[in-house]
Amino acid sequence: MNRTNQERMTKYRWVICGMLFLATTINYMDRQVLSLTWKDFIAPDFHWTDTDYGNIAAVFAIVYAIANLFSGRFMDWIGVKRGYLWAIGIWSLGACMHALCGLATMWHLNLGSTQEMIAATGDVALAISTVSTYCFMISRFVLGLGESGNFPAAIKVTAEYFPKKDRAYATSIFNSGSTIGALVAPLTIPLLARYFKNIGVGNGWEMAFIIIGALGFLWLGAWIFIYQKPEENKYVNEAELVYIHQDDVAEKETTKEATPEKGTIPMLPNSWIYFTLGIVVLISAFVFSAWLLILAFILLNLPFWNFYKLAQTWAIFLAKLVTDGVWWFFLFWTPAYISDVYNLPSDNPTAMLLIFTLYAITMLAIYGGKLPTIIMNRTGQHAYDARLRAMFIFAVVPLLALFAQPLGSYSYWFPVIIIGLAGAAHQSWSANLFSVASDLFPKKAVGTMTGINGMAGGIGSYCINKFSGQLFDYADQTQMTFMGFQGKPAGYFIIFCYCAIAYIAGWTILKLLVPKYKAVKS
Repeated sequence: MNRTNQERMTKYRWVICGMLFLATTINYMDRQVLSLTWKDFIAPDFHWTDTDYGNIAAVFAIVYAIANLFSGRFMDWIGVKRGYLWAIGIWSLGACMHALCGLATMWHLNLGSTQEMIAATGDVALAISTVSTYCFMISRFVLGLGESGNFPAAIKVTAEYFPKKDRAYATSIFNSGSTIGALVAPLTIPLLARYFKNIGVGNGWEMAFIIIGALGFLWLGAWIFIYQKPEENKYVNEAELVYIHQDDVAEKETTKEATPEKGTIPMLPNSWIYFTLGIVVLISAFVFSAWLLILAFILLNLPFWNFYKLAQTWAIFLAKLVTDGVWWFFLFWTPAYISDVYNLPSDNPTAMLLIFTLYAITMLAIYGGKLPTIIMNRTGQHAYDARLRAMFIFAVVPLLALFAQPLGSYSYWFPVIIIGLAGAAHQSWSANLFSVASDLFPKKAVGTMTGINGMAGGIGSYCINKFSGQLFDYADQTQMTFMGFQGKPAGYFIIFCYCAIAYIAGWTILKLLVPKYKAVKS
């Protein structure tokens, strides 16, 4: 078939966007199973405290962070078709592995039944808590390793199939899968756990992990047949190819007119390594120990100091670092917050309605990806500058979190609605921050930069989950007071305060380090 520029443009890019949406939905459902079952189903079996759960969540986050560093580079190297197959296959396996943690704990401690495990006290209960925590950590390790590939692959696919002006919108669409996953999860996972517990299939939560984990394997089969690069895809005609590559000509002209001075920016293929080692130095003081820095030097064996020439990389990393933990806190701790503060277990109809409402509100984020395009169309600004304007709006909304806990004294609906609005602002912020990487870096490095972006988010999540678990146990045991609240509510209020100001801090970092559009040239 002869394809001409006059023929009607196909829209296969939106089919690809739909696949990215489904993958992200599955991704978030897999990571949500634990947060929706641990407090009311799993913790009684294994005698867990908030610290135990915080440590498990933190392990997932730090593995996700480190793996993102390499998964982005992996996607650039192997390509997104095969890379996505590896990623979702590994994380689906990790999701299913959680179901075996109870059996592994009983086998290791020579316990005869779940009832014996639940009835244990003293040192035996402590051993059960410790062994089961490590079993779940192993499963979260595998889950985090696989899930780290989702966003580097998805952002790279978006850069392949969409021009710059549409990328934030496409990203917001597939990124809304995280919201849909979080929306569907509270309506299905607790009910699955309760149903299988009532019919005597384990303690119920095991089958929830297996069923949700199996969804990823179904996605694998579809991806094999649906994805091809735009130039090789028989469902993408010439008109759509021209639309997809409309930025290429402009970029070539810009390169001729604004070639950077020699030595000001290192060649891109090595820039991810410079960035990695620099961030290891920054983070090791409070997250990693010195051995990780040494290990990075041994494994990568490449120069270090040239990294500091990339202000763009620092801007993306630090903005992601200070903000991403907020979303992960909402994702991992909101069910526990509703249970702890309002005594509503996860399978209670009111609790399910609250979580559903929260994530339904976050669906507003779909429009967040469109806002930069609206600003560009009305003002003629460059994509990056328009994105910064939009991101400032998104950074202001989470300030409402300062009022979540005080208003919660009147009704649990107030904090849920506020968290939902803050979550919508985060998703809008995140979609645009991902697109900043594709604005500032060429296509061949987008996977790597998105991996670095994900690493920053994982480190932020590690810090907030680790600190939150210990803070909530401490606040409960000592009946700590803060701003008129006592015990766990005081601990939650402290975290809400951080969530409120994180985005203003992230936006300020972006604006200071890269105040105007300045692309990295390969």
